[in-house]
Amino acid sequence: MSGVSTVVGPEREVEVMAKAQRRRFTAAYKRRIVQEAARCSKPGELGALLRREGLYSSHLATWRAAQARGELADLRGRTRGSRGPAPDARTKQILTLERENRRLRARAERAEALVEVQKKLAELLGLDLPVSDGPR
Repeated sequence: MSGVSTVVGPEREVEVMAKAQRRRFTAAYKRRIVQEAARCSKPGELGALLRREGLYSSHLATWRAAQARGELADLRGRTRGSRGPAPDARTKQILTLERENRRLRARAERAEALVEVQKKLAELLGLDLPVSDGPR
């Protein structure tokens, strides 16, 4: 048996697929559809295009975003599989520490700016701020 069964009813014959297959679209097809959709200017043209191709509007939205990110460019040079050796543990740790350092520096700058604003506000209101010996 081929996985397709035919059910005969009182009105018509209906084919029932044993298991649905996920559709796969090539990058060239996606580019072509996005370009055709861009050319649709009259009301109803885009819907007609999607119906003709059997697509959903979410397909088009996803493909437009992928094209904007450059993912639908010429894909012939890309190969599947490993992208090369993974960075060693030391390199990974250095990158993590640098990222943490940038985050903490930005936080310290925000805190310093906040202290400056508090000083200016106290000066405008004529309040005396307690004197601090520096960071604790």
